[in-house]
Amino acid sequence: MTNNLSVVINADAPQVWTMLREPAKVAQWHGWEADELAAEINEIYFHKDVVEAPDHTSLTTHGGDVFDLKPVPGGTLVSVTRAALDHNSEWAAWDEDITQGWLTFLQQLRFALEHHPHGKRHTLFFEFPGTPGSVIEKLGLADVPKPGEKYGLTLATGEEITGKVWYRSNHQVGLTVHSYAEHGDGLLIVADQPVIENIRPHGGALVIASTYDLGAHKLESISSLWEGWRTENYPATEAAH
Repeated sequence: MTNNLSVVINADAPQVWTMLREPAKVAQWHGWEADELAAEINEIYFHKDVVEAPDHTSLTTHGGDVFDLKPVPGGTLVSVTRAALDHNSEWAAWDEDITQGWLTFLQQLRFALEHHPHGKRHTLFFEFPGTPGSVIEKLGLADVPKPGEKYGLTLATGEEITGKVWYRSNHQVGLTVHSYAEHGDGLLIVADQPVIENIRPHGGALVIASTYDLGAHKLESISSLWEGWRTENYPATEAAH
């Protein structure tokens, strides 16, 4: 097995386990809102070949990727270990996307448990085609501070946002955003996607905005700024989910 991914979540192991084993809870951190989300969650986490450790410290998902939970000072270390790559699989070309997806979803899991353990998120999702320069750079996020530090900036969309840097990796930036929640904050993740030969020859990017308890007017305001930027910079792409 390769590509170990992990986060320390400020919650105890039984709380994390609940977020992995109740479909409605999984929907608060896995992926983003879409018509196929419930079916995807059922396939990955509740398929007949999913294996739960009796002590609730390990979960082998459909496909063989494994969640491990370990109590540590400050909470629970949650790790995902990827299954060995089957080069003949229909999913082989998407292997790096799956790894990057787990990184995103682990951070969304950490955020959900630490900031909105009983909340219900509403997501905005955008996907962009590959072009010269990363979307992280185009949005003005290349030079955000270190994780845990405060930031304040104006996105290239024209939206002014403040909060703390949630995480950074080679291809992703996650920010808490005060204006994305009625109480507390929401989460914004921007991820550059790698080239996939013959499928995504120029790479790409995605944006997931997790919001909480915002009114319709506020949601429309946020969405319209992102839609405007998408239309201006990527006129051939589809509207947000």
